[in-house]
Amino acid sequence: MTTQTTDTPVAASGDAPGQTRLPLAGRPEVAHWFWTFVRHNRGRITAMLTLFCLALVAGLVGPRLLGHLVESVQRGTSAFRVDVIALAFVGILAAQAVLTRFAQVQTTLLGEKVLAEIRESFVRRVTRLPLGTVESVGTGDLLSRATSDVDRLNDGIRLALPRILMAAVTLVLTVAAMLLTSPLLSLSLLIGLPLAVFSTRWYRPRANRGYEHLLRDEAEVLASTHETVRGAATVESLGLGRRRLAHHGDAVAQIVRHRQRITWLQTIWYPALDLSTMLPLAVTLLAGGAAYRADLVGLAEITAMVLYVQSLNGPLVELLSWTDELQIGNAALRRILGVERLPVERSDQGAVPDGRDIRLRGVRFEYEAGREVLHGIDLDIAPGERIAVVGTSGAGKSTLGKLLAGVHHPTEGVLEIGGAPVERMSVDTLRREVALVTQENHVFAGTLRSNMTLPERAPRTAGDDTGWSDADLWSALRTVGLEEWVRSLPEGLDTPIATDGTDVPAATAQQLALARLLLADPHTLVLDEATALMDPSASRQVERSMAALLVGRSVISIVHRLDSVQGADRIAVMDGGRIVEIGSHAELLRLEGAYARLWSSWSVAVRR
Repeated sequence: MTTQTTDTPVAASGDAPGQTRLPLAGRPEVAHWFWTFVRHNRGRITAMLTLFCLALVAGLVGPRLLGHLVESVQRGTSAFRVDVIALAFVGILAAQAVLTRFAQVQTTLLGEKVLAEIRESFVRRVTRLPLGTVESVGTGDLLSRATSDVDRLNDGIRLALPRILMAAVTLVLTVAAMLLTSPLLSLSLLIGLPLAVFSTRWYRPRANRGYEHLLRDEAEVLASTHETVRGAATVESLGLGRRRLAHHGDAVAQIVRHRQRITWLQTIWYPALDLSTMLPLAVTLLAGGAAYRADLVGLAEITAMVLYVQSLNGPLVELLSWTDELQIGNAALRRILGVERLPVERSDQGAVPDGRDIRLRGVRFEYEAGREVLHGIDLDIAPGERIAVVGTSGAGKSTLGKLLAGVHHPTEGVLEIGGAPVERMSVDTLRREVALVTQENHVFAGTLRSNMTLPERAPRTAGDDTGWSDADLWSALRTVGLEEWVRSLPEGLDTPIATDGTDVPAATAQQLALARLLLADPHTLVLDEATALMDPSASRQVERSMAALLVGRSVISIVHRLDSVQGADRIAVMDGGRIVEIGSHAELLRLEGAYARLWSSWSVAVRR
């Protein structure tokens, strides 16, 4: 079945859309997502933060107890008092461990819930994208956003976000405890603050750009790998192996360069963070000694302050280091949310076809502004008529087929089905009218039944999930010649396919796609060389199945080989984005024009 596109132009080259990059979400969109996330999960976030704060408060009591213990020993106290303080210290550590454990559980649950929602939202959005848009951006970028980017966001939410919150709260409570313990010695913090602030402000914007470029180039590597593996046969037959390896190597080299750049930035930033805590520690020791001699502070306060300052290094480095990880998550989130910027399939404007005739008047189309591919196409297709569209490479055949199938729609002119403009139809309505059949058909991991029941149908009974009965499915399988193969499977319609150890041959996958089309029952089929990439025996097998599908339907065949055009009612000859001739095979041969030349060249090639 086909999907709809919008008027958004995409880059093109020749007869097919060129590849463009998916957009990135802006700061307002990221901020909106974040506050929506906080609003919808405020209960769990509150519980998580409360548990973390209690754990941190318990942790901050420890240095004060240790300071009192040191001072008590220095003044000469009883063994019982020392034991009590030591036991209280152990109890505080145990309470902190328990509270931290519960807080981490809440964090994990929150992260899994949010990630599940993000994945579901992403999949829903992607499945609503027009096929033309998906073709223009390629699958590599989409795959990387759906896999590696979601994984990085996963790390950001489950690992970075709680650690950042915990580190931030730790810093705030530690500084508050220092101020309560000794406001005088707390002034030592001012020594390291400028270094931490200015080094971070220098690092963050540079790292942000680096991570965005890194994720973009990782998507390029994934796209390169996907394209090479998918076209392995073509790469091998045309001797493109070295070129593809070189292209892949260049993409990997880009990633290495970005990694090196980020690592270089970190070699400056991390030492600056260490110095920002080491300097206050040294100043605290020096100032504490002087203040003790002047009888301004006690030994307990000095001990607690040294421990507090020393404990600042961990949360400060963790805060800023995990902020770095969160930057990666932010870049990934911008890429994931960027899909929201793409236009989805247009909404229903209420147009419903009254008939099966197709009419094109003055149809023009351009993939991007200023690069028109089709120029003023006029064509009428009667119900049940079979039309073959032929022409040289780049003539516009496939683009015309995609317009007829609703993958794209005209930038100018009129395209109507049953008197209803295509651009005013809902996607579901158009899918029921016209279907595009190509050599590319996907078999989804799952049961054979789930693969066949992809076309929607209203449920017949209360317990009916798909609307398709077993009789419907077997009838479709029988028509396309797959009944015997399915009955040989161990669980029949409920046999898992396209899973580990279960391979579906290309011809069978194509027949399965044809069975789905029979169930969908469109009145018009657009065939774009559905058997061109198959071996002769598989091609003949699928063509026999297709013959049953074509009965009683209008058929527009995009033809690259002329061996099957003689059976068409009419042949439309395209050249330079225009229909230059139209008529039957015999009529066009008598014209001795473009079609006659194509036929002559084809005949000579076949004889050779």
